[in-house]
Amino acid sequence: MGAGPPFNFDKGISMKFIESPLNGAFVIEPEKKGDQRGFFSRLFCSDLFREHGIESQFVQVNHSKSHIKGTLRGLHYQLPPKEEDKIVRCIHGAIFDVIVDLRPGSETFGEPFTAHLSQENGLMMVVPKGFAHGFYSLEPDTEIIYWVSESYAPKLERGIRWDDPFLNIKWPGQPKVISDKDAGHENFDPMMHKEAYATLV
Repeated sequence: MGAGPPFNFDKGISMKFIESPLNGAFVIEPEKKGDQRGFFSRLFCSDLFREHGIESQFVQVNHSKSHIKGTLRGLHYQLPPKEEDKIVRCIHGAIFDVIVDLRPGSETFGEPFTAHLSQENGLMMVVPKGFAHGFYSLEPDTEIIYWVSESYAPKLERGIRWDDPFLNIKWPGQPKVISDKDAGHENFDPMMHKEAYATLV
């Protein structure tokens, strides 16, 4: 059986960086090059990440699975000096992915940005330092992987209530599954956050 012509690597494999309304946050669309065997794509390139001002040194890659559609995780972040950059990708199923700009002094402080990440579209969310992150599973047995630039620091971990009225995130629905910890997060207090941040930087 003939193999057919392979795809041409000489033309390079690109990644499209789509700017969000929040400075420094991107959605990445990896280019797929395929033939009768399947496809090839690049998920990380340190040179391209640096060109777009994105952290390129990661210390962990984590894997999360949500069995039930409607599982909500978040909103999570870490305070300085353990703020973390994240790159989030859905490898099975689909998620409604949410980031919130918590950087004091940012023109978009307190504003959320959302994107639909799925196994099918292959999109990745860039979550910069100073952002909270959370997601809602849109299909059963949804799995994500995410790269992080800092190790987990429980003493500096913070959370925000998913339905906080200040943030006013338009979730796809009420959570069917949420941890006691995430359900117990308090509403966001902008002034308290800025004061706490100022003592750490």
